[in-house]
Amino acid sequence: MADAIVQALDQPFEEALRFFRQKASVTTRTWTDVYAAAHSHAFMVAGAATDAIVADFRAEIEKALAQGTTIAEFRKGFDDIVARHGWEHTGGRNWRSRIIFDTNLRTAYAAGRYAKLTAPDTLDVFPYWQYNHSGSLHPRKEHLAWDGLVLRADEIFWSTNYPPNGWHCGCFVTAASDRDLRRQGKRGPDEAPELLFRAEEVGGRRVMVPFGVDPGFEYNPGQAWLSRTSPGSATVA
Repeated sequence: MADAIVQALDQPFEEALRFFRQKASVTTRTWTDVYAAAHSHAFMVAGAATDAIVADFRAEIEKALAQGTTIAEFRKGFDDIVARHGWEHTGGRNWRSRIIFDTNLRTAYAAGRYAKLTAPDTLDVFPYWQYNHSGSLHPRKEHLAWDGLVLRADEIFWSTNYPPNGWHCGCFVTAASDRDLRRQGKRGPDEAPELLFRAEEVGGRRVMVPFGVDPGFEYNPGQAWLSRTSPGSATVA
C-alpha cells in the first residue's frame, strides 16, 4: 500500500486544479486587497480592476495548471492581455509575469499536495512531513535551516510555515514514514522550531508574520481551502 500511495503523491495533482477552479474571481487595486488565507478562495491579480482582465488571467493560469504550459508560453498570453486591455501594471514585464505565474501555480500545487498528504490512508502510513529547500542559489537563511526538518503532520508549524513561504519560494513538503525516519538515522520526528513572529503593517492592517516568511504567505493554502470547502475532511496542523 505504501508504494501505491507514493506513486499517487508523485502524480500530477487533480486537486491543484480543483483548488484553483473553486476560487471566486475578484477585482483589486493593490495586492493587499486579498490577503493571506483569503487567496485560497479568491483569484486575483493585483491591480487588475475589471472583471474582463481578471477572467483572462484566470484562463491563462488554469491553462498552465491543466496543460503544464511554461513561463514563456504564459508570457505570450500576458502580453496579449496587456495589449488588449491597455493594462498599466507595476514592475517590468518579466518580473510581473513571473510573480503572477509562480505564485498561482505554487500555491495551487501546495494545496493539492496538502489534500493528498492529509488523506486518511496516507496519514496512516506517512504521519510525518519533511521540509525540503528548493536548492536556490540565494536561499533565505530560515528556509535553508528548515531543510530536512521532519515534523508530525499535525504540528502547528505547518499552519504558518507550509511552503511556499514567500515570493519565488520553491520549497516543498514530502511525506515521511517511521521507516523513512530510521533510514535518516532519526528515532522520531525533530523538535519543532520555535515560532517567532514580527509585526508588519500591510495594507493598513497590522499582521503577525513568522520570521522567514514573507507577509501574505503566513498561512497554509491547503488547510485554508479544505477547512472551508469540506467540513469534516482531514485537516491537520
